[in-house]
Amino acid sequence: MTTPTIGVLALQGDFAEHIEMLRSLGVDSIEIRLPAQLARIDALIIPGGESTTITRLLDIYALREPIQQLGLDGLPIWGTCAGAIVLAKEATDLDRPNLALMDITVRRNAFGRQRDSFEEDLRIPELGEEPFHAVFIRAPIIERVGAEVEVLATLADGTIVAAREGALLATSFHPELTGDARFHAMLARWVVGRRS
Repeated sequence: MTTPTIGVLALQGDFAEHIEMLRSLGVDSIEIRLPAQLARIDALIIPGGESTTITRLLDIYALREPIQQLGLDGLPIWGTCAGAIVLAKEATDLDRPNLALMDITVRRNAFGRQRDSFEEDLRIPELGEEPFHAVFIRAPIIERVGAEVEVLATLADGTIVAAREGALLATSFHPELTGDARFHAMLARWVVGRRS
């Protein structure tokens, strides 16, 4: 079996950190900027950044429809922070259409501005016993999940910050900034499972 190739949308935001994390796991990765590159990937990461800018660039580079189709076809897609906003069926205060693939409602900048960024250890049973040290930077929250969506992590007050629907994954935080590659490893496992 060939090694999976995970694409990272590289239009804006912290795509380089995701690439570095995948490489640390020995997973092949490529930066995605053009529709033709999508044919080479087994999964896609939509990184953090600025959700309005990312959605605008999806249209400029003609990536919106091909990515939507891949998502509908079951390609694993993971959105982190702004990427979660881009992935959601509904995103409040977003003035442009997003991919609308995952049955969640996301509220942008739910914790405030950059100075309100914070870090918190989360219990995520799917990743094992050790807590996951999550970095929240101008982070969204997941306000609503559909019937088929599994909540993976919440803050102490019950606020949802990670969820999965089939092969779609959304995290409000930035695992690529932590040095903890467990989310990236989980995505790679999904790819292998989908192939077999």
